[in-house]
Amino acid sequence: MKFFKPLFAVLIIASAVSCNSTKTPGIPTVGFIDAFEDATISQAKTGFTDALKKNGYSEEQNNIKIDYRNAQGSIPTLTQIVNYFVSEKVDLLATSTTLSTVAAIQKTKTIPIFQMVSPTPARMKVMDANGKVPSNLYGTMEDLNYIDTSFAIIPKLLKPKNGQLTVGMIFNQSEPQSADALERIKGLAAKLNIKIIALPLNSSADAQLVTQALLNKNIDAFFANPDNTVFAAFETILKSCNEKNVPIFTSEAGLVQRGAVAAFGADIYQWGYQSGLQAAQFLKTHKTDGIKLEMVKVRKRVYNAGAAKKYQITIPDGFEAVK
Repeated sequence: MKFFKPLFAVLIIASAVSCNSTKTPGIPTVGFIDAFEDATISQAKTGFTDALKKNGYSEEQNNIKIDYRNAQGSIPTLTQIVNYFVSEKVDLLATSTTLSTVAAIQKTKTIPIFQMVSPTPARMKVMDANGKVPSNLYGTMEDLNYIDTSFAIIPKLLKPKNGQLTVGMIFNQSEPQSADALERIKGLAAKLNIKIIALPLNSSADAQLVTQALLNKNIDAFFANPDNTVFAAFETILKSCNEKNVPIFTSEAGLVQRGAVAAFGADIYQWGYQSGLQAAQFLKTHKTDGIKLEMVKVRKRVYNAGAAKKYQITIPDGFEAVK
């Protein structure tokens, strides 16, 4: 059956990038690009469209068209999607996660890009030779400072088995965001007397094997860092950790809803909403005056009551239970 694979790949790309024009005369078009399918990340799109609706733009009122495309984790498909939207001259691009944002920046210097669930331009390595941000990049971003608070939760909630806490991580070697986060965490761990064991992986398909290898090293906890591969494979990671009675901590509030114990991180829905407010402002005037990249504003300390009970972890005041 191997001879069907190239045809199957072509069909995937063809279905993701229809040849039919996305533009409707007189109605502004948003080209929304998701890099991959993920329950947590999808909350950003909901927030983005809710912000547009709050400002009077909705497909129900037939005064905007939101053309949503998901690359399903395929870089060739992602490139095809961006090329298509650029050729269609959509009014603006909405990009969710780093890969989508970088792909859009590489393909257009004129169409406004409203990013979400993406880091700073410096971390994405998209600054120009003079250290300037792309002139058409807007929306909301995150830096690595919040990871310190997230990681520091672990020694407050767990007692080490053998005198020193050992925390395991997996990271994607090809993602600058993931590698940067790991280096930052290593520095923080040294100050907190925590031993880090980190194993690399290249795709979510490797997650089960790599997680099992990590769990065989007798770690006390698993830290799910901001990594698209971790997001995509989280249920696999969670199942393996639960079987070995190893709690997961994270810097992403959405992963707590999916089974991690606790986090201090951005609310993904609000992240999308904040970018949507900027997009609505642009649609009203078709000018970007006064609009600029902003740090994500809404961060939460959250915990999963079921996970905390399973691991007999007492959550301190100031944390909100996820639903």
